[in-house]
Amino acid sequence: MNDKIYIIGHKTPDLDSVAAAISYADFKNNIEETDKYIPAVPGKMNKETEYALEKFKFAKPEELQSVENKNIILVDHNEFSQAAAGAQKANIIGVLDHHKVDFKYNEPILFNIKPWGATCSMIADMYFKLDLEPGKELAGLMLSAILVDTVLTKSPTCTEIDKIIIEKLADIAEIEDWEKFGLELFKVRSSVSDLSIAEIVKSDYKDFSFSAGKFGIGQVETADLAEFKVKEEELFKEIKNIKESGDYHTVILMITDIINEGSWVLAESKEPELIEKALEIKFENNKAYKKGLLSRKKQVVPKFI
Repeated sequence: MNDKIYIIGHKTPDLDSVAAAISYADFKNNIEETDKYIPAVPGKMNKETEYALEKFKFAKPEELQSVENKNIILVDHNEFSQAAAGAQKANIIGVLDHHKVDFKYNEPILFNIKPWGATCSMIADMYFKLDLEPGKELAGLMLSAILVDTVLTKSPTCTEIDKIIIEKLADIAEIEDWEKFGLELFKVRSSVSDLSIAEIVKSDYKDFSFSAGKFGIGQVETADLAEFKVKEEELFKEIKNIKESGDYHTVILMITDIINEGSWVLAESKEPELIEKALEIKFENNKAYKKGLLSRKKQVVPKFI
């Protein structure tokens, strides 16, 4: 192994995982006066991530097909089922995350978990606690990630700390109306006109190992639910294919309406009654709408642990 340390988020990269890799690498290189920390991604980025990188003038991080035998820091995840290929044979230096803990490693490492709305909130807080100020562009990138992950502060995962950090970053980034800017991000995020059905389902999709078996849970957030309603049957066929081909107990897709604050839930499961009971919904043809359901991390995943 060389002395490079790659900072990398989960497979199927989203904006928080990519922005966290970039901003944490910047933070570590600055405070340690080095250039050994390198942001990386394990695969293709989604549209709003590409949009934010272009808007704030950041190059796409290095793409790694495998991290085997590399020094790495995991950001925005801590489960090997969500990690880049080869992660179990990598030298893991540390973990920085805001999700539930499902991690085992054979030696002590830096393991930083906070129950906040975004990993980028944690990194911004590190800057502020050392009286450091990220540059205008980096502040804009981190702000973008936090707004998406907290659904413009509407998500139950959003804390008062996240809200304070949003205001600070918006000021540094010179974004006067962060809510308006956040809606721009969600319009980019929810545009599916040029995406295949498989790309829609996998755009923000994670695997989980629960006591009942292997679950796959995807989420699409939109300001225009109608664009997805016309694709419901195709989306359901895709999650059914994923379940059957991947030996899943359950595959769930949440289509979250950020304006009206609720989600359409599409599910294919070995035990649909278990899903109904856990989420307190009633399926009709494997579909149901639940008002107030916004967060996969806080309102769905904990129901199956």
